[in-house]
Amino acid sequence: MILRRQSLIRPGVALAFAAALVVGVPAAPAMAHDIPASVTILAFVKPEGRQLRVVMRVPLEAMRDVNFPLHGPGYLDLDGLTPLLRDGAQVWLANEMKVYENGRLLPAPAISATRVSLPSDRSFESYSAAVAHTTGGPMPSSTEIMWKQAMLDVVLDYPISSDSSRFSIDPALARLGVHTNTVLRFVPANGAERAFEYVGDPGLVRLDPEWYQAARRFVALGFEHILDGIDHLLFVICLVIPFRKIRPLVAIITSFTVAHSITLIASAAGFAPTALWFPPLIEVLIALSIVYMALENIVGAKLERRWLIAFAFGLVHGFGFSFALRESMQFAGTHLAMSLVSFNAGVELGQLFVLAITIPVLAFLFKHVVAERMGTIILSAFVAHTAWHWMLDRGAVLREYRIQLPAFDAATAAAGLRWLMLLLLVGGAGWAVFELYARLNGGQRDGATALARGGDGK
Repeated sequence: MILRRQSLIRPGVALAFAAALVVGVPAAPAMAHDIPASVTILAFVKPEGRQLRVVMRVPLEAMRDVNFPLHGPGYLDLDGLTPLLRDGAQVWLANEMKVYENGRLLPAPAISATRVSLPSDRSFESYSAAVAHTTGGPMPSSTEIMWKQAMLDVVLDYPISSDSSRFSIDPALARLGVHTNTVLRFVPANGAERAFEYVGDPGLVRLDPEWYQAARRFVALGFEHILDGIDHLLFVICLVIPFRKIRPLVAIITSFTVAHSITLIASAAGFAPTALWFPPLIEVLIALSIVYMALENIVGAKLERRWLIAFAFGLVHGFGFSFALRESMQFAGTHLAMSLVSFNAGVELGQLFVLAITIPVLAFLFKHVVAERMGTIILSAFVAHTAWHWMLDRGAVLREYRIQLPAFDAATAAAGLRWLMLLLLVGGAGWAVFELYARLNGGQRDGATALARGGDGK
């Protein structure tokens, strides 16, 4: 009898448990939202009187943890959507962004308007159109739009003291997607519109920086670029491996510094080719420069060759530095020249920092661990092997581009004149470096005598 009762109870318990599961499972509209693979944010920032207005457009699917009402195969229920749009904008946008006026954190913004838009809407081509569209009322409730295709438009208003203040923004919106790209345009009260485009979280973006703020930022960028750029580091290390004395080191590093400064500045001034194949070509040449320098260390480096080769390859590396600088110049505000000089100064400080560590370490290794000649060969062989593979990989990328000679016309002639001016500048700088080299190696003005006395720099 007891066994029979147990057999009767078990189906009842099973049915109750199944019913609880059915009741506890949310309906289809309450589906979980995955992190979008790619999110593009469009934004305008404009000070107007006593308020700073931020108008934004983000994909609605980036508002995760918000269960938007749906009907049919996944269409948005626009009638019941408005309060949820404000909740999503508050949690995912307003709460995340920090906006500053003259360095002072502004209070939380008011959400003045929200609405859903079609992905084909073109209102965010200008600030006035974006504001008019977002504040102009909701989309007709009869519109059928899939929730994963919809865009969320938001107007945030921050209270400010004056529209002539200097503003900064720390967006912190990278978590909206796996890959988040932001196009932000600042419309100052007086002045031209400035565009910013960045990936992920850029940190604090000064929309109208002071000169010293721009200088500080770009010195840090230049310093970080040297430490992050392993190919530039290996080249600098290869330059100095065979040399211990101060004079050869000063000649070599000065030669490299002068050369890359010329092409860095020239590229920022528009002298570099704009063809798509040019950056991959420079990357191949940078790898080639490391291979050559490492092989020269193996066969035996001579100072009279080393300073000249450092100058030649420095011209190539300067173009490489300029590619990193291009993406950052948008943060310079009106201080383009100051930012350029500051970035170059940061690069030089990074080089000196690396050398201050590398030279004592090499001296210790060659004195206590391995003979100098053997150590130079071993280190250079490792570097050459690494750079050789870089050169092959980058060469494969370069072969994907079709290099065409430009047609001869007025634009080509003008470009030729600019390059002639650059070559004259390079020639003058090369002569100045040669004079420095001659002074450091006995003060001889005659080239042949100076080269003869250069020896191996030891």
